[in-house]
Amino acid sequence: MDSQGLPGFRDLYPDEAALRSYILSVWRDVAERYGFEEYDGPPLEPLDLYTKKSGDEIVGQLYTFEDRGGRAVALRPEMTPTLARMVAARAQGLKKPIRWYSMPQLFRYERPQRGRLREHYQLNMDVIGEAGPLADAELIAAALDVMRAFGLGPRDVRVKISDRRVLRVLLIARGLEATQVDVALQHIDKSGRAPRDVLRDKLADALSISRDMADRVLAVGDVKGLDAMDAALTKGAKDANAGTDLHKCVAALTAMGLGEFVEVDFSIVRGLAYYTGIVFELFDAGGSLRAICGGGRYDGLLEALGSVNLPAVGFGMGDVVLAEILQTRAEPLVVRSRLDAFLVSVSSDDAPYVWGLAHRLRDLGLSVEFSLRTQPVAKQLKLAAAREAKHALIVGPDERQAEEVVVRHLATGEESRVGADEVLEPSFWTKQAEASPLL
Repeated sequence: MDSQGLPGFRDLYPDEAALRSYILSVWRDVAERYGFEEYDGPPLEPLDLYTKKSGDEIVGQLYTFEDRGGRAVALRPEMTPTLARMVAARAQGLKKPIRWYSMPQLFRYERPQRGRLREHYQLNMDVIGEAGPLADAELIAAALDVMRAFGLGPRDVRVKISDRRVLRVLLIARGLEATQVDVALQHIDKSGRAPRDVLRDKLADALSISRDMADRVLAVGDVKGLDAMDAALTKGAKDANAGTDLHKCVAALTAMGLGEFVEVDFSIVRGLAYYTGIVFELFDAGGSLRAICGGGRYDGLLEALGSVNLPAVGFGMGDVVLAEILQTRAEPLVVRSRLDAFLVSVSSDDAPYVWGLAHRLRDLGLSVEFSLRTQPVAKQLKLAAAREAKHALIVGPDERQAEEVVVRHLATGEESRVGADEVLEPSFWTKQAEASPLL
């Protein structure tokens, strides 16, 4: 039997699983602070849910097969089509705007590399039923507040924002036909990931245009900042007001105190075919990793999938790049699952008492362990230290007779004798946490 896992899939050992659990807990906390409700969907969906609307990049990465019922199915590579299907099914009965989040495991068959695997967990947050740019700003703010919850500031991460409506206007102003815009956007989306001359030649061949014109088209992605956008829109564009929503979105983020995180950058396109308006990606400030988060407005998707015409905006944030950022900081995040207490039996006769005490402490919601075999006290304490328990509760014949427990703070070695009834009071453990907050 091959003992190796599949390429691009992870074995999460306890310390790694603890980090992922911590990431998911922060995601849930921020999403619910923003008033979002959690939803979920199946990991297996009909293949055409993705082939119709997700774009060529996603379709080429699908894990797809025919099930025993003869249906063409795929493991979900993203969550937005599932969300659109679910909302469309109950659109009339849902209070608008809909504010939902999910944390699914997603699958894409692509080349494993730094920051990208073939499976990952992803925070998805979406607002459905609100067309105004404040909904876009609200989601971008939520993504940034996730970063802030991990202790990351504007020196660590930046969000880059653009608007596909502006891009479309600028591209047409440079001489493209409306039918050529999507191909041009696909090439601008690759800016920074492929040499400029290579992109120029590929774009020229794809649209049957000159190299000079291809250069002018790709230069749209060089527009940076609201002032540069406004200047570009006044030069031959038919809709000089195309950037109004982007102005309002940036102004809202600034009013929220998040302006330092924001950069307007028209090389941001987003590769998925269904985006229609403001789009954004979140990067580490050094630009050494893949995007931490990406999303945007997808106003036409629900109508395409379920004949329900509702505006929508959302984002996805993966755990792989985020975990790498947290682990490679100057002060790496260390997350471990730590025991509240390890119970120690002095003799075999004390073990039944310890078992009962452990069960009652667990009923209080504490994390508790004890040795599963008869061992000397020293070995039990060594195991308690290896488990990084905060306290050892030692019980021997004298303690049982006096109805007491010896409580040892393992980080300091300090001990005290405490009544057994007192140890079973939640207030005792609250005091321990207050007295030793770092233990």
